[in-house]
Amino acid sequence: MKDKATKMMHILSAKQFDRPFLESICELTDVIRRLDKTRDGLRYLKGLLSHQRAMLYFTQPSTRTFLSFQSACHILGVASSEIRDSSTSSERKGESINDSLRTFSSYVDLIIMRTPVPGLCDEIAKLLDDTPRPVPIINAGSGPDEHPTQALLDIYTLARSFRKNGGIDGKTVLMVGDLKRGRTIRSLARLLALYKDVKMIFSSPKDFSISDDLRKHLTEKGVRFEESTEFREHLKSADAIYMTRVQDEYDIAGEQKPVNYENYHLTYDCLDIIKPEAVIMHPMPRRKEIDPRIDDDRRAKYWRQERNGMWTRVALITKVLGADKNIILPEL
Repeated sequence: MKDKATKMMHILSAKQFDRPFLESICELTDVIRRLDKTRDGLRYLKGLLSHQRAMLYFTQPSTRTFLSFQSACHILGVASSEIRDSSTSSERKGESINDSLRTFSSYVDLIIMRTPVPGLCDEIAKLLDDTPRPVPIINAGSGPDEHPTQALLDIYTLARSFRKNGGIDGKTVLMVGDLKRGRTIRSLARLLALYKDVKMIFSSPKDFSISDDLRKHLTEKGVRFEESTEFREHLKSADAIYMTRVQDEYDIAGEQKPVNYENYHLTYDCLDIIKPEAVIMHPMPRRKEIDPRIDDDRRAKYWRQERNGMWTRVALITKVLGADKNIILPEL
């Protein structure tokens, strides 16, 4: 049992990260990737947390985030159990979400949550902190609010892509699509604000522009940003292009006006416009935002971005469960 005086390390919001934390995660992820390249390195990783158990509570549909967290647990030897549908738990009998998650905390050392309910991860973290058996919570996506672990893997992908080009500092990042409800955009923008002289361009239909709280945050931090309903005119200046889909799972039937989204698609001819060293990203899943023919272009990083998610989450779990201090790069 953990001492209640010990402060639990939850991962709830991009707001809690600073520049040193981002740099340490990137460095740790690099080490873990190197360890993974050999059998001895894999055995070393698998023994780090083989005494720990995790619950993946994913009651919102997910492919990449679920599989990357599940794979991260396997890499570290963490035994994992899962809830993918609340109707298969006692919630169907009327049990509250809070009681269900407190029950799960009795059996595991870590809860990784993806939920359509805004603020639920924070609520559960506070609840468990006040119990005799607190366990850390990792927010793997909370309604339209936050997706902090996606933002971490996005930062890692950008840092790795720009490693020979001065890093993230001073870069122009073009973010495109449903910026109002896209939680990946909200979290990533907050992290990009920690870098020097970064400029963000937010391109979207008027109804999908960034939220007031994000706009206020960037203004208070003195971050250079621009909002536009145009798309193609900003491609030439972008060092990174971050495409997103319409988050229509949050639409209320009959209330959402149809929006023409075709002007915000990265078509094949756009490759002649963007910089030779630009980075094209997408948190996935995609629809028609990126022409599949672009996949073979060396500037397309979204498939690599996806795999980076697994390694970044391995690094994050070691930090949350205190194993990061034990990681060394042995002679392999």
